[in-house]
Amino acid sequence: MKVAVIGGTGLLGRAIAAAWRGDELVLAGSRDADIRDPRQVESFLVHHRPDRVVLAAAISQVDVCERDPEQAKLVNHAGAVHVAEACRKHGVRMIFLSTDYIFDGSKRSPYEVDDPVAPLSVYGRTKAVAEKDVQRILPGSCIARVSWLFGAEKKCFANTVLDWAESGERVRALADQVSIPNYSHDVARALAALVHAGAQGTVHITNPNAVSRYDFSRELLRAAGLKVEVKPAAVEDVKWAGARPRYSALSDASLRRHGIRVRDWRDALPDYLALRRQMRSAAAGPGGVR
Repeated sequence: MKVAVIGGTGLLGRAIAAAWRGDELVLAGSRDADIRDPRQVESFLVHHRPDRVVLAAAISQVDVCERDPEQAKLVNHAGAVHVAEACRKHGVRMIFLSTDYIFDGSKRSPYEVDDPVAPLSVYGRTKAVAEKDVQRILPGSCIARVSWLFGAEKKCFANTVLDWAESGERVRALADQVSIPNYSHDVARALAALVHAGAQGTVHITNPNAVSRYDFSRELLRAAGLKVEVKPAAVEDVKWAGARPRYSALSDASLRRHGIRVRDWRDALPDYLALRRQMRSAAAGPGGVR
């Protein structure tokens, strides 16, 4: 099977390149297929003729979306529509990556796939409306929601915490924002399994273990062997441009119905840390200076 990954240079795209097995992958960045331009998307599909498309391209920085809502709409919503329309025209199945931030955080148990959405930010709203339009255009598509993605390949919360600790900066993390961290390589493998299963509808790709950012940071630093104190912070202490839900853990029931499980994020930390060390060593080069 040939699988085209649009957003192939991002955190998840790079994890897909490393962890996906058994298929021919075409990894596309914005230079290969700018999803804001429907003609580029169409040309990309005609040229590569994939059997499946995984759409992982998005503006996922919440505050960036809040400050530039028109660009967020153009990429996160209109871009998804352009890809879905091209896939429908050429008979290609599609998996669209979405987010836990389509929920408002008012629930205190993991969100199921059919819980009502109520996004608090421009980012969440653009992803929520994109979900609806992708499913309208391509009824056989799969919406794959993911929360708190972390990986060694690109900037993410876990890398930021470790960078702070290793440079001697103070580490503070929210004790009252709760969701579920998911290692990018585990998400990539789950995506591959969903593609091979011919999954349709909405699926939450997640492990079942919710945690606050504060407790995640403490466990991450412990696993890294860094004896650094983490100071708890509260959502009210942070001046964000775009609001985040206080609770956005996703239930893994929909994933388990496909016979797929994602391992506990704590079990994934050694693999993540080993890859981070490997990448930093390679970047430093033989002389050890970056």
